[in-house]
Amino acid sequence: MSPPAPEHPLSLVADVARRLGEAHDPVATLPEVLALLRRRTGLERVALWLDDEGQDEVRMIAADGYSDAQQRRASYRRGEGVTGKVIETAEAAMVPRAVSAAEFNDRTRARRDDPDAGFVCVPVRDGGESLGALSADRPGGDAAALARDADLLHVLAGLLTPALRRLRMAQPLPAPETRYKPPNIIGRAKSMQTVYAQIAQVAGSEASVLLLGESGVGKELVAQAIHDASPRAGRPFIKVNCAALPQSILESELFGHERGAFTGATQLRKGRFELAQGGTLFLDEIGDLPAHTQVALLRVLQEREFERVGGTETLRADVRLVTATHRDLDAAVTDADFRADLFYRLNVFPIHIPPLRERRTDVMLLADYFVDKYAKLNRKSVRRISTQAIDMLMAYHWPGNVRELENCIERAVIVSTDEVIRGNHLPPSLQTADQSGTTARASLAGALEAMERDMIVDALKLNRGNRAAAARDLGLTERVMGLRVKHYDLSPRRFKAKR
Repeated sequence: MSPPAPEHPLSLVADVARRLGEAHDPVATLPEVLALLRRRTGLERVALWLDDEGQDEVRMIAADGYSDAQQRRASYRRGEGVTGKVIETAEAAMVPRAVSAAEFNDRTRARRDDPDAGFVCVPVRDGGESLGALSADRPGGDAAALARDADLLHVLAGLLTPALRRLRMAQPLPAPETRYKPPNIIGRAKSMQTVYAQIAQVAGSEASVLLLGESGVGKELVAQAIHDASPRAGRPFIKVNCAALPQSILESELFGHERGAFTGATQLRKGRFELAQGGTLFLDEIGDLPAHTQVALLRVLQEREFERVGGTETLRADVRLVTATHRDLDAAVTDADFRADLFYRLNVFPIHIPPLRERRTDVMLLADYFVDKYAKLNRKSVRRISTQAIDMLMAYHWPGNVRELENCIERAVIVSTDEVIRGNHLPPSLQTADQSGTTARASLAGALEAMERDMIVDALKLNRGNRAAAARDLGLTERVMGLRVKHYDLSPRRFKAKR
């Protein structure tokens, strides 16, 4: 069904201005204004975005045409996706057939049934600063229709500036505990802010902490952060991976053994509990602890005492216990694979660490950190990550979490030869057909076009949108450069330095 014929835009602008001017609270009127815009223009999925400087996050604050679930998924970092780039550059963007565009990140997943929709987004400015953005979809929108929509949205964005300015000023300061940022952890995502708040809450206590999360999310770093922020910070932090040690020696590793306690025990050996006296003991993969060791650990938690294997002397345990697992311990208790009484002792203060796919705003922060780390370690100069490689990193689902990302970047640094990490430097698991320029019927021409576009984008980015300088870098004439920019539908203005 074709969209309704739009009325004269001045009539809509006048109505919006009147409603905002008459409203006691313009912020409360924003959903009504967006509904008006959608109803009277034929646009779909209208949204207003706020640049939350404190969290380095761009989030949807009002919308019409999105479900509640879609709105909850709508969050980007500044510079990420089309909306994030509009706010970062303070320049409008128009994307015909948005879902098929490489630069478009449809995190809301709202356009799965509307593949032909075009997307238009304009900045909401306060002087030279971007406060946020106003965006909408145009069903079947071609470039000309999107350009007209952009003109209208620019005018409405000016009317919405006071409301957005007021909303940003009204943002409450984070609570003291959420302002805590462990120095050993990288991440600004909302889910990580929750983890930081929980670390700050529990660090000063003596409560047992259970860290939950998939393999590779950084549970050991969180345990270290808890120790470093606790009164025990100056004492030992001892780590044990319960899954990495044979069950036959695990109890000896934890509690130590006396000389002659078993074959090969030629001398007294202190266990991890003794080595951690006064400090913190971190037991990773606690779900793999064998049943007989679970009993011994329960006694330590209850009585604060233990004996070495083969010994009779009772030793006191002044140790803070932090444990971690990727297993579902509730299910293990139900299946009688894990003692319920031990689980309750360990689960005094659980902290869930989100997987990397749920904190995509942190992917590039982590990638940049690992590039710097492994460039120094391998004595190589790596200055940046190419646009194509960034797109691939952001599109991947990271089943191995932060550990997998670190391994990918380490490999890329090693194989890079020109101070740039490019798409072909990343592992095959990231080489999707969409990102690498191949299809089920791969062709040499398609692969070469993808590489050419990536090089042109990199040159424009390096020269801040100066097409002539980019052409010189690539050994092209300005005329050929202009033809290639037009062919790939690139806008050099988007790469200009901000004033």
